[in-house]
Amino acid sequence: MSQGWPMRPVSLPNAPQPELPIRKNPTASRAAGTVSFQDELKKQLQTQTQQPVTFSAHALERLRVRNIRLTQEDMTRLGSAIDRVAAKGGRESLVVYQDTAYLINIKNRTVITAVDKAHMNDHVFTKIDSAVFA
Repeated sequence: MSQGWPMRPVSLPNAPQPELPIRKNPTASRAAGTVSFQDELKKQLQTQTQQPVTFSAHALERLRVRNIRLTQEDMTRLGSAIDRVAAKGGRESLVVYQDTAYLINIKNRTVITAVDKAHMNDHVFTKIDSAVFA
């Protein structure tokens, strides 16, 4: 230490720091009437998955013109595909089911358009952030 810098001894704190209490059940001390984040998330996800799939006027017209018929099972499969995309954070998705492609707004659970196999030649889908095969 030839540079003349003073050396000071390192010392330990005088008193040990108290340990924080560990709560075994964090919900036990929650104020009455409040809801945990996890409970609220489950509620929101259940509400979202219980909403039906809707169709825009344009999609209804495409289904009619292209003679695309959907059964209750088809609607269930589309709803399930929407749920899977929503869980991954998708907003606009292309859902391919059987021989038909559906462009769907995930947040609103609304089919925007439907394109069957016969009309898919040279068709380009833009502004989508996800695709799923249902």
